[in-house]
Amino acid sequence: MRTTFNRLRAVKDSLPHGSMDAIAAELGISGEDVRAYFRGEATADVHMEAGPEGGIVDFDNTRILEVALRRAWEAQNAL
Repeated sequence: MRTTFNRLRAVKDSLPHGSMDAIAAELGISGEDVRAYFRGEATADVHMEAGPEGGIVDFDNTRILEVALRRAWEAQNAL
């Protein structure tokens, strides 16, 4: 999956406080791994390249993004 860094940042900014650690706990990974993902830091699963809107982010694994999008949607639609 590909997106721009600005769009990735918008997802991060839409998450409620404490979501990084909650996502990490749900996926069984470290909170720092989740934070690095949203910083677009190059890892085995995230690749960055120069481009518009802060650059292009290419994900090999979208698990963190999928959980983040679900949490953002739940927060936006909470009663």
